[in-house]
This record gives sequence, C-alpha cells and structure tokens, in this order.
Amino acid sequence: MENKTEILELENKLNSFNLKEREASLHSLRLMLGDGKIELNQEKQEVNLHCHTFFSYNGYGYSPTYIAWWAKKYGLFAAATVDFDVLDGVDEFLKAAWGLNLRPSTGIETRVFIPELESSEINSPGEPGISYHMGFGFICSAVPKKSQPYLEKLRSSASARTREIVRKVNEYLDAVTIDFDTEVVPLAPSRNATERHVCSAYFAKAGNIFPDAVRRISFWSEKLKTPADKIMKIINDPVQLQNLIRAKTMKMGSAGYVKPDSQSFPALAEMNKFIMECGAVPVLTWLNGESDGEKDPETLIDLHIKYGAAAVNIIPDRNWNLPDPEQRKKKIHELHRFIEAAKKKDMPILVGTEMNAPGQCLVDNFSCDALKPYINDFIDGAAVFFAHTLLQHAGMGLLSSWASANFANRRERNEYYANIGKACTPAALDRIAYCGPEMSKEKVLEAILPK
Repeated sequence: MENKTEILELENKLNSFNLKEREASLHSLRLMLGDGKIELNQEKQEVNLHCHTFFSYNGYGYSPTYIAWWAKKYGLFAAATVDFDVLDGVDEFLKAAWGLNLRPSTGIETRVFIPELESSEINSPGEPGISYHMGFGFICSAVPKKSQPYLEKLRSSASARTREIVRKVNEYLDAVTIDFDTEVVPLAPSRNATERHVCSAYFAKAGNIFPDAVRRISFWSEKLKTPADKIMKIINDPVQLQNLIRAKTMKMGSAGYVKPDSQSFPALAEMNKFIMECGAVPVLTWLNGESDGEKDPETLIDLHIKYGAAAVNIIPDRNWNLPDPEQRKKKIHELHRFIEAAKKKDMPILVGTEMNAPGQCLVDNFSCDALKPYINDFIDGAAVFFAHTLLQHAGMGLLSSWASANFANRRERNEYYANIGKACTPAALDRIAYCGPEMSKEKVLEAILPK
C-alpha cells in the first residue's frame, strides 16, 4: 500500500507545471521500476499517435512526461504527442520516451487555408477552405533560424484569435467577464491558451460571481439559450457545461465566433514548407468523409501529396463508436473508404484519440470490428514515424535527400522504415551516431538493427 501511495503521488507530480518537478518525479519512478517496485504491462499491438499535452490542452491535464510514462506503463507499441501551434513539449516528451525505451514521435497541429478548396467545407465544420493539418516527426523543439519567425507567428496568431474570442464573449456574457492575461493565460504552462482554457475560466468565474446555484443556472440558461432544467443537470459538471459554453458562445453562429478567411490561417504550401524545413513530415488530417472536401478521398490525398504530404491522420473512435446503428454504419463505411484510399496511395496511417477534451478515450479499441482489420496498418504507420525520428538525427528521415536517392517509390521507402521501426527500440539511437547520408540503405540496416 505504501508503494502504491508513493507511486500515485509521483505520477501526479508528472503533471506539475514545474519542469524540474516533472523530471525529478520521473527519475524516482524509473528508480522504482528498476528496483522491481513497479510492474509494466507487456507491450501490446496498440498505439496512440495523437496525444495533445497541457502545452496546448489535454482533457486530463497530462504533461508530455506523464504521457510517456503512462504509454510505457500501459504497454503501447508507440506513442506521439501533438500540440496546437507550438512545439513546446517536443523535447520533454522525446527525452522522457528515450529514457523509458518507448517508441516516440511528435507533431504540431494547426489550421491552414487550401486555395483549391476555398469554397468547400473540409474538416473544420462551417469553414470553407479551412483545414486542420499536421506536421509530424520533429526531433527537437528548436527550429532552423530561418523558420523561427514562422513558428512565432503561429503562436502569436493563435493567441490573438483566442484573445479576440474572449473580448467578444465578455461583451455577450456581460455579468461574467474574464481577463485573458490574468485568468486564462496562467492555465497553460507555456502561455499557449486555447478555447478550452477559456471555457474553464468562464466556468470558474461564473461560480465565483453566482455562488448560489439557482442564480447561476438562470444565468447560463439565458446566455446559452438552453432550458433551465437541462442546465440544472450539468451545472456542477465541468465537462458538459464547458462543452456547452464553447458550443453556444464560441462556435459558428455564436456571439464569440471569429469567422476565418483566407488570411486567418497560413496557406497549406507555407505550412508544409515550414514543416519540411524542420525535417518533419506534412500530414493530412481526416475528419469523417462527409464534407464536400472529403467526399472523394483519393482526390483529397492526391491534392495533399502535391503539396508534400507523406502520411494521413485519423481519429478512429469518433468514426465508429456511436450509439445510433445507421449513423455508425455510415461512419464506418467512410472510415474504411478513406483507409483503403490511403493504403492505395502508400500513405502511412497515424491514429490516436486526441485527448484534448475530457471524456475522450486514452486508447482506441483496436479489437472492435471497425478497426481490427487494419491493426497491422496502424502499427506500420507508428513504426515508420519512429524510424523517421531515429534516422532524422543523422539526416536520413522520411523526406530527406538520402531517402529520395535510396528508394524508388513511397511503398519501398515505407516498408524500409516500418521494418526498422518494428525491429528497433529507442536504444538504437546510440547506434545512429555511426550512420550518415553517405551510407547505403543496406549499411544503415547493418549499423542499427539489433545484433
């Protein structure tokens, strides 16, 4: 019991906003692991390659270090972090993962403008031409000097959009207002506050201004245009009420909605240029296949390939785990259609659960009928990007000149990287020091594969 209490206390400290405390706690947990006081699950054929951290927003408050520890303890084959508009958690997650011998990858997510689809909704509901988009396979938080202004612009533009939302929502709510700098920014460890942080701040502020539940219910009922009996059921439920606040005050058609245009977000070509300058890989993100922009998966994939994409990202759980049988059938059909198109185009498939809202699952149910046929494809996708993360340290990542010179096509290249990713663990990083772009692909295998 004493060990369990100590372990729980240390695990909780992994989510401290203090980096030194996170690092010290992980060090203590690793010592307990080495002494046999902690048992790990055996490695499973399961992955989560889309874990937002508290550097953008994690629905459970998880830090990059905690995610690495949890993934190793649970037994994931591989794990990856992704944050909106920043790379702040990359170094921390990779350091923790290397130390735990967990296969890692890291990414960044933002929204981009796609000129060819300017009149079509894609994967950002109600926003024609705007698409969520990812870069994947970064090996450090630092970026080339020429790329620094672009990364800072991503951060500052996101902050300005969120600040404007607060200004508009404050005007609408009137009686419940928050200060962006003092009540929202401190909720994020690197000051990268998001809409979800804003919702949390409004939830807390309303509780302070209206400590009487009856008055608070009346306030939210009026402002969220929702019957009082419904508000009463969720008034003390931060998850449900904050989701309602976001939907009713910040999304399309609401008082705080900031309508984007072609200048609101970076162009796809510009974002991909930045991603590749950093040695990472542009990744198409797919929602559900129901919009005009996603109705033809092969055409969409071809468009992204033209701009440099070399993989696709899917959040499977929202595309099969539905109570309505007809809706579930339709979603699964679109999910499988997109997966088959990605396979046909030789695009590695990255899957995960996001974790950027409370209630989202920590790991997909890979044994369900909708996902079970594709588990090998998901493992391959994770292996490809772990191998990229290893080899990019020697300038031999997935989109490197070395890869272009050594592989005739995407399929051949992906199979090579997948084989490395499955055969190796992070211990192979030490052997990468003996590799370089002057080596043949055969010599690289000789150098890094376990003997």
